[in-house]
Amino acid sequence: MVLFSAVTVIGIFSSPAQAGSYTSYMKGVQPGFESTRWREETSATTTTIKFTGCTSDGSVVNVTMAKDIGGAPDTYYTKAAYTKCLESSTSTSTGTWNDHGAGSYYFIVNDGGFSVVSVKSLTVSW
Repeated sequence: MVLFSAVTVIGIFSSPAQAGSYTSYMKGVQPGFESTRWREETSATTTTIKFTGCTSDGSVVNVTMAKDIGGAPDTYYTKAAYTKCLESSTSTSTGTWNDHGAGSYYFIVNDGGFSVVSVKSLTVSW
């Protein structure tokens, strides 16, 4: 699947959302970029979003997990500040969100921020 932002083409090369995870990367995403959606079938799920090898024109990469509600406003969960992944191409930052219910989810990068972000490798697991 390939996602398009207004300025940059973002390749999302991943195996289908099987066994509760997918891997991908991001290149030059603008603030407010929304990831591909994934479906969590159980209510007692813990979700982990891991970024490895980040680059940004800012000092932090903020990641917000959100629940896609459909016609209603989406539910936003705690924002995680990723800084370690900015240290090197092999450094990793991880955020974990617990017990948020079954549903369709995605993450937002630098929502309300100003920094363009690239991530060498990202993994979402649930």
